[in-house]
Amino acid sequence: MCRLSAITSSSYFSPMENILALETMKEGHDGSGLGLVLKDLGGPFEDLKSYPVLSGTCTKKGLEMLDDYMQEAGFRVKYNWEPKVKRVVGMEIEPRDHYFAKAYQYPSPYEPKAQVEWERLLLETRLDLRRMGEKDQSLFVFSFYPDCLTLKEVGDPLQIGEFFGLDDLSLQAKVILAQGRQNTNYAIYLYACHPFFIQGYCTMTNGENTAFVPILEYLTSRGFSGYTGYDSDSEVFAHILHFTHRQLKYPLTYYKDIITPLKDEEIRERADGKAISLLKKSLRPLCIDGPNMVIGFIPDGTIFMVQDSKKLRPGVVGGAKGKYALMSEMCGLDRAIPQRDRSADIFPSKYDMVMVTPNAQEVQVWNQLHG
Repeated sequence: MCRLSAITSSSYFSPMENILALETMKEGHDGSGLGLVLKDLGGPFEDLKSYPVLSGTCTKKGLEMLDDYMQEAGFRVKYNWEPKVKRVVGMEIEPRDHYFAKAYQYPSPYEPKAQVEWERLLLETRLDLRRMGEKDQSLFVFSFYPDCLTLKEVGDPLQIGEFFGLDDLSLQAKVILAQGRQNTNYAIYLYACHPFFIQGYCTMTNGENTAFVPILEYLTSRGFSGYTGYDSDSEVFAHILHFTHRQLKYPLTYYKDIITPLKDEEIRERADGKAISLLKKSLRPLCIDGPNMVIGFIPDGTIFMVQDSKKLRPGVVGGAKGKYALMSEMCGLDRAIPQRDRSADIFPSKYDMVMVTPNAQEVQVWNQLHG
């Protein structure tokens, strides 16, 4: 199994808080990888929120290829961040030549255009770079979006945190998702490492998705170029979220109705039962088959946790106004937010969607049966 550690706060904090929470849950992950996605960036990126940040890792050859492509496309580097990597005792991986997060100025023709246009530009740029580097693994790119940053590497999460120098606390954000361990069913590979990110939407998962193939076939038939890759059976959770909320413009709660549809007799009890019944019929291929626990966020900063109908993966949410944590285990929550009202901790049922509003102002529990 994997272990998930998500924190949302009204003030900036270090990803080491997530990593230390993962360390307390170490019996639940095998130490084979760490993935981090940071949103609402602080530190050196605090004044660069309108600039898209390209995150990834590459060889020297890959860096030359990246720089040539971006220059030809009209992007200009505004700020370049590379972690000051250091050897850690016991760490088995061979460090790659470069880990980077580059903030760019848009090509000038795109600066005044609508969001849908610059989002398309960033997506196609990321996909082009991925294709260029994938064959020889000279270049991995994980995200390209304003105010978001992604780091991934194979190895023990605590060692990786120290390797990246995150313990100097300079890199910070207000929303951070972290997962210990990579994908269960595939070889260890950076593109199979959670969390998964697409156009401001992000998810990570503990569990298995045996409905992967029909979901993949449905998504790839939508004509959207971003629905690709799929080195992990869990990447589809991020794409279903994107498809539901961004493409179809449904409320976030309908994500739960789509991936874990109610029984027909339960749907009839909902005030919006007719709409939910149509969702179930028309989007049936997106129904998941777990067990799964999913944590994710959407562009406005809302962060959530859902379970599938089997409810066989652990999950807990707790905290107070200004800081909440969504964790796989209670010990992770205790490490992240020790000072809290434990009687208010939430253990989502198979019908619940727990949501924390932007800037960690409020936690809400939406029950699927009641709508």
